[in-house]
Amino acid sequence: MSLADARFLTVAEVADMMRVSRMTVYRLVHSGDLPAIRFGRSFRVPESAVEEALQNLVNRAS
Repeated sequence: MSLADARFLTVAEVADMMRVSRMTVYRLVHSGDLPAIRFGRSFRVPESAVEEALQNLVNRAS
């Protein structure tokens, strides 16, 4: 997937997908557990990174 094809999500969108608070998403970003890029004063998270993080959580739970 090229950068032009990548879809970036806001912290609020990631929080909705993961069913956690926005603060939890910020903690994941700041700890390096969830890759993100800084865009102005906000963060954008690649959708593929969110899907991968969710898949890792599911794999750990099973």
